[in-house]
Amino acid sequence: MKIFLDTIGCRLNQAEIEQMSRQFRAAGHEIVASAEHADMAVVNTCAVTTQAASDSRGKMRAIARAGVHEIVATGCWATLQPKEAAALPNVKHVITNDRKDSLVLKTLSLESSAFDLEPVERIPIPGLHRRTRAFIKVQDGCDNKCTFCVTTLARGEGRSRPLADVIQDIHSALAGGSKEIVLTGVHLGSWGQDFNRHLRDLVKAILLETDVKRLRLSSLEPWDLDADFFSLWDDKRLMPHLHLPLQSGSESTLRRMARKTTPASFRKLIRAARAVLPDVAITTDIIAGFPGETEDEFAETLNFVNEMQFSGGHVFSYSPRPGTGAAKMKGQVKPELRKRRNRILQEAIEESAKSYRAKFIGQTMSVLWESTSEYGEYGWRMQGWAGNYLRVSAAAPSPRWNEVDEVRLIEAENEILKGEIL
Repeated sequence: MKIFLDTIGCRLNQAEIEQMSRQFRAAGHEIVASAEHADMAVVNTCAVTTQAASDSRGKMRAIARAGVHEIVATGCWATLQPKEAAALPNVKHVITNDRKDSLVLKTLSLESSAFDLEPVERIPIPGLHRRTRAFIKVQDGCDNKCTFCVTTLARGEGRSRPLADVIQDIHSALAGGSKEIVLTGVHLGSWGQDFNRHLRDLVKAILLETDVKRLRLSSLEPWDLDADFFSLWDDKRLMPHLHLPLQSGSESTLRRMARKTTPASFRKLIRAARAVLPDVAITTDIIAGFPGETEDEFAETLNFVNEMQFSGGHVFSYSPRPGTGAAKMKGQVKPELRKRRNRILQEAIEESAKSYRAKFIGQTMSVLWESTSEYGEYGWRMQGWAGNYLRVSAAAPSPRWNEVDEVRLIEAENEILKGEIL
């Protein structure tokens, strides 16, 4: 059977469809690049914002229009709205997050023993999700109670995957040719708390027990880290990029969000990271227009964002999610004001990101190529990621997808640094 896999949202969703891909292949099926060639499709949905929920529904409708008669809906939106998911055209199965690990077995009507065989090497999913980087799920769920977050409702309590299982997945990805491993989870920094370990133990074990060439951490909550954590970067295989969600630079807004951080503690953490890694890329997430956000609180956030000089980030207009505490709060900010504040914050982050990129013009960096396209007389146009998550473009005489090259950075063109391969 030919199976199309699609996903909306976070890196954890990407890690999960990569695991599904391996399981479908182990059962003898083919993963295809487009819905037009598929007998079955699986869509890993997202509910973090109203737009993500809308995109999830739109994906499934488009797949049905492409002629797929058997669609499997899973992920956060399908978990929170199973009846609505089941009512969409050609959706035959709704697999909620608590049953997602057995999705392939259930949809193929197989026994669990079907996967008691040698692990299948990781092969990048064809089509839009053909990544050079392998996303490895190490943790799921979250015990935090951030008042804006619907993910905790959809994913349940925090739970860590055993170290041995994570190491096995990484060996499989490396055997399949992956040059970079990305660790991901709903609350990645909580890995190991359920068996008295810490994320640093996992990172040390991966660096010791595998031949990983590039290891990257996805989003980390700032309260899970201390200054000693950054000593891990003594091993140069750990990529110098930290994504630390701030959400607000106002202490009073952070309290309403039930975030376990303050601007002062966040500032202290950033300084500790930069003391060890002066050129580290620090990216973040910000919510604009959270309920009750006054002009003074917004100004505090804007000033703090300018002070932190992030190398990039995402700004989300607050999106009320059913079942969350914030959706019931008084003082809901008008949508047009949320959008205006979003635009102002995004401009601030773009300005600091531009300054960060400019520091590296003239330097040489290692780049992992993730996409290639024909480029006329110059051969091939390559795009990929430097270790500090800068997007780099260069021309090459032959396609070098999934290769790592030393690249001298020449100039900035919008959000991309153009370079030449040495």
